[in-house]
Formats: sequence, C-alpha cells, structure tokens
Amino acid sequence: MATVERDLMRFLLRTTRDREDSLDLFQETWLRAYRSYPKLRAAEGLRPWVFSIAANLCRNRARDRMRRERVFVSESGEPAASTNRIAPGAPGSPDGVLNLKAAISRLPGKQGRALAMRKLAGLDYAEIGAALNCSPQSARASVYQALKKLKAAR
Repeated sequence: MATVERDLMRFLLRTTRDREDSLDLFQETWLRAYRSYPKLRAAEGLRPWVFSIAANLCRNRARDRMRRERVFVSESGEPAASTNRIAPGAPGSPDGVLNLKAAISRLPGKQGRALAMRKLAGLDYAEIGAALNCSPQSARASVYQALKKLKAAR
C-alpha cells in the first residue's frame, strides 16, 4: 500500500505542480476510494482504480481553475480583473498552462488519460487498461497515439 500512496502522490505532484493542491487531491482521492470501496470487484484492481479516481479529480481541478483564472475584459477593452498574475514564460504561468491544456484538449479523452497515467504515474499498461476499462493492448495503443499526436503538433 505504501508504494501506491507514494506513486499516487508523485502522480498528483507532477500533474498539478502544486504541493497544496496535491495534498488536497491526495486526501480527496482516498476519501472517495474509501466511500466506494465496496463497489471494487477485485483487490488487484485497487491501484488502477485509485489512479482513475485521482486522474478524474485532477482533470476536474484543472477545469475549475481555468474557469476561475479567466480575464474579464471591460467595455473599453482593458482587462477588468485577473485572479492570478504570473510572469509569462514562468513555470505554471497561464501561457504554459494554456499551451499544455490546448495540447491535451486536442487529444481524445482516453488518450490523454492513458498518457498521464503512463508517463506521470508510471502505471503499466495492464493497470491503465483496468483504470480505463479497456485491454492492455488498447491502453498501449492510446499512449502511442497520444504521443504521436503531441509530437506532430510541435
């Protein structure tokens, strides 16, 4: 169980790039897993199941954050309000977040989730397949196609 916790925290830190968000999502993941544990069919499916919960929470958090960080423009065309000011080009800047968000948004949902689970969390293809309700071969193909599309977009 300790390796699952460590790998999950690593996945959350790499996905959110924010320690406080990662800790919050870590707790929320385990809370949701605990609440729905009776629905889990097999013990060997615990790791991919927990990672699928975490991936969904990360996606929801990113979507909610993007909504809050929008800049409102007044009638004169000047920015009226912005919730977060970070220098352009800095790690975590809106430009970088928007570029990453745009790249991931161009990927079909299954491909984006499979890529994150493989590259950020280090899950194997059988675990990714279990988390995405597909075969390991399909998970491998999703990761391959996602990488291929991201490379082609550069």
